[in-house]
Amino acid sequence: MDEIPLTIEVPNAVLDDLDRRLEATRWPGEIPGSDWDYGTSQGYVQELVEYWRTRFDWKAQERRINAFHHRKTIVEGLGIHFIHERGKGPNPTPLLILHGWPSTFYNSLKLIPLLTDPASHGGDAADSFDVVIGSLPGFGLSDKPHQRGMDLARMADLFARLMRDELGYDKFAAQGGDIGAGVVFQLAFDFPERLIGIHSEGFRPIGNGAGFENLSDAEKKYMAEGQKFGMAEGGYAMIQSTKPQTLAYGLNDSPAGLASWIVEKWRSWSDSNGDIESSFTKDEILTNITIYWVTETINSSIRVYYEMTHNPPTRKPTDRTEVPTAIANFVHGLLPAPREMVERNLNVQQWSELPRGGHFPGIEEPQLLAGDIRKFFHTLRK
Repeated sequence: MDEIPLTIEVPNAVLDDLDRRLEATRWPGEIPGSDWDYGTSQGYVQELVEYWRTRFDWKAQERRINAFHHRKTIVEGLGIHFIHERGKGPNPTPLLILHGWPSTFYNSLKLIPLLTDPASHGGDAADSFDVVIGSLPGFGLSDKPHQRGMDLARMADLFARLMRDELGYDKFAAQGGDIGAGVVFQLAFDFPERLIGIHSEGFRPIGNGAGFENLSDAEKKYMAEGQKFGMAEGGYAMIQSTKPQTLAYGLNDSPAGLASWIVEKWRSWSDSNGDIESSFTKDEILTNITIYWVTETINSSIRVYYEMTHNPPTRKPTDRTEVPTAIANFVHGLLPAPREMVERNLNVQQWSELPRGGHFPGIEEPQLLAGDIRKFFHTLRK
């Protein structure tokens, strides 16, 4: 495989088209005083769109992103984007970091200096990492799959090949959240001999718990709460798992529509108490959204839900991997499973309850996340 250095440079014509579409937004209206009750607040999206159109500086964000070493390589016929930053310690551990939805590689950038150079950030140089931040297939700068079947197993295979065949890491650590965590778990089941250990932001069991025996009271409560969560928050997942193409026409055509779809999740799933900008700046929100917009990957990203639903893991709910595992539960993460349920599948050696942060800790609470990662892998270093 050939590794190609990559510089992000969005053509001005694409940015000009974005500005025209933002200015021409047709607003749907809303019930007066409804705020976020029916979904994304129109007032907030109007504020965000106006900032996007008149004050947001994509080129400045582009320069910040390009300060890292971006690469793209072909793995099994698909272009995979990744950032590769070498650690500054005496024996850095290779660490693959994978994001979820509606995130991109951008959500993990704050982790890079904390993990590659811990000595400069209150840590020990011996705990440094060679950091590889991958873009999932169909997200951001990775290619869009043009065939069915880009499920967790296929993605795990692609990143296992990337780490060994392209980067030369026979063994590596892996970390992820959301869909990225699903890929990391799949790596642990399919390629256990290649993994030093895995670290996940929370955990969700395989399936709906069918096949488990003698559920504890905590596990029964978790299952019941999961049903309530699905009714209150799971509408996006149902449409993305069943009819993603229908949704994609509007999201790919309207930047305001794309922003409203993504920002609602960033608000609901963060430790923001309803005030999204207490967790993220407008520039952070819009940089993530703009990456989806300029790459036109919202369709291929939401389609992953369809693939995961229609190609679920072949392993049984009671299957188990012995790869050393750390689970980091952030206080406002999405419905963390009880430890006894996690230990049915995984060899949990570190269990953390973190006092701040939600579903996007790489950008929301990078110090907490990086510290938890360093703490776990410190115990596994040889």
